[in-house]
Amino acid sequence: MKLSELLKDIRVLETNADPDSEITGVRYDSRLVQPGDLFVAITGYAADGHRFIPDAVNRGAVCIVCERRPTVEIPYVLVANARAALAALGASWYGHPAEKMTILGVTGTNGKTTVTYLLKSVLEQVLGAKVGLIGTIQNMIGNTVLPTERTTPESFELQGLFAEMAAAGCTHVVMEVSSHALALHRVDCIPFAVGAFTNLTEDHLDFHETMEAYRQAKALLFRRCMFSVFNIDDAMVAQTVKEAASWTLTSSVNGQATADLTATDVTLAPDSVRFVAHFEGRSCPVRLGIPGRFSIYNALTVLGMSIGIGIPMEDAAKALANARGVKGRMEVVPTPGKDYTVLIDYAHTPDALDNVLSTVKGFCKGRLIAVFGCGGDRDAAKRPIMGQIGVRLADLAIITSDNPRTEDPNKIIADILKQLIEPCHPYLVVENRREAIARAMREARADDIIVLCGKGHEDYQIIGTQKLHLDEREEVAKLLAAGV
Repeated sequence: MKLSELLKDIRVLETNADPDSEITGVRYDSRLVQPGDLFVAITGYAADGHRFIPDAVNRGAVCIVCERRPTVEIPYVLVANARAALAALGASWYGHPAEKMTILGVTGTNGKTTVTYLLKSVLEQVLGAKVGLIGTIQNMIGNTVLPTERTTPESFELQGLFAEMAAAGCTHVVMEVSSHALALHRVDCIPFAVGAFTNLTEDHLDFHETMEAYRQAKALLFRRCMFSVFNIDDAMVAQTVKEAASWTLTSSVNGQATADLTATDVTLAPDSVRFVAHFEGRSCPVRLGIPGRFSIYNALTVLGMSIGIGIPMEDAAKALANARGVKGRMEVVPTPGKDYTVLIDYAHTPDALDNVLSTVKGFCKGRLIAVFGCGGDRDAAKRPIMGQIGVRLADLAIITSDNPRTEDPNKIIADILKQLIEPCHPYLVVENRREAIARAMREARADDIIVLCGKGHEDYQIIGTQKLHLDEREEVAKLLAAGV
């Protein structure tokens, strides 16, 4: 592809490159550069891509896209933001594949994964569509599963994924849109038909530093959507409605009079939720086979997004009744022969932990035993908050490790415990997560419910810089086989 074609959607500040030069590939990792490639020097968390321009040149790069003039002789294109340029380059390189499909994005601290899976199910059932999915657990093209490393891929890979989905016949794509992806221009150049904002609670402050900066990052999605859906029961989400550059639909479970889509007659059961949805003078019953009050919010978000692309509320509601749950989200683990229950949930933020434990508390006949920790090298401010929530809501809290990474796991646990308010329920500290699961199972009695919080779909534990295998489903099965 000619350089001029690649640059057509990019504001170039300065260049000495021949616009007719032929580009054979685009790279932002100098180690992957091959002869004929264009190298994009982006600034990462740990390193500045401009440092690797000489390496890219030595490997055969024929042109550099950069924010500062190179210190070596090489044709270059100077831009204001190399990350934004990378997104535009990706769209041009792959022929703007997102424009060939209907793209629906979901952002928020909690609920993104569940909403995308439920929405995918609705689109498949109601429209008979082939749907692509991009998210935390995995990427999917129809029913084909692709592995994933981050919630939202880097912009160039994301455009490649769109191209693969379009070539496979996908007409719709539902995707989780992280705050990092928005702030770092990974989702630039994507024509979102619908965007939804589920909620905003404390998370990722190691990156955003303040809740307002976190909210503003999320708000970027709604300046590029044709239709936006907001849960206005969340105060910080409600602040974002006025910033949307599109038609908006608001939802509420708390009966806010200003909401467009509301839920009444709510019934919470151990295996499901039921309610009546109301929109523009019409009402219909809704059943979703995922327990918890937060499931009502997720269902309303799916209904709102469906309405945004012309699916009648009633049809979407019927499809939700047939939708399955999501791996690692209130997932029941088989415990044959035992009279207690084990659940796995991804709850790794204060709000998610509160939601999950409050939900289980509502239908637990025995004691609630919660196993949880906090990640290392991440927002430390949420640790004592999660400690307070876990010890307050669980009848027995077992505090353990959850991806300590390069931090001392005992230091993380000390942070979790340092602001506990007396009196509180009993708690134990078992740093090794495998041993913590075993201790919970040994403690469990008839009708108790154990909730393993934080790992969810993950089948690993990150200790130091190593990703070590740890699937909690396997651990439970092994312990049962060993007679625990």
